[in-house]
Amino acid sequence: MRTAPTEQPSTQRTDRATTPTDVAATTPLSALGQVPWSDIRDSTGSATDIPHLLRRVARGDADAARAALDDLRTRICQYGFVVEQATAVTVPFLWELAQLPHVTCRAQIIRLLKNIADARQWESVAAVYPKLLNHRENPVVWERRARQAVRARRGALRTLLAEGDGDLNRATSELAAALGG
Repeated sequence: MRTAPTEQPSTQRTDRATTPTDVAATTPLSALGQVPWSDIRDSTGSATDIPHLLRRVARGDADAARAALDDLRTRICQYGFVVEQATAVTVPFLWELAQLPHVTCRAQIIRLLKNIADARQWESVAAVYPKLLNHRENPVVWERRARQAVRARRGALRTLLAEGDGDLNRATSELAAALGG
């Protein structure tokens, strides 16, 4: 039986944050804080703006989400085929967003993942200029890690295809074909 609240002072401590334990698991992008964004580079320099852009994609209206995704694309997969150091660590968050029904630009996210999966720019350059592989910051490694990150979450493709959204289905089918399955 429930009782009405009383005006008695609380005996619980209020000087520390209390959060339900299952909130982190159900809150979109909850792992963003676990990535050292300031130590990672995107096409503009420091990748510190990437979490903000991902949150805008997750929570924004259609126009704001698309604008944020366009900015994100420029930062992690410039021109649709040049990946950056920040690309691989951003990919799991893109997969997460693509699976959230309220996100308005899911098909565009899947197309970005396909661009990343298809990226071979740095490998092509290294084939002609092998000295590229000797640089401290090796973009060929970034490219390979980014492709691996896309492949690592390909299990979500089946669920996305089952949703019945035409544009999302086309983008997902294209990504599945690019990943060989």
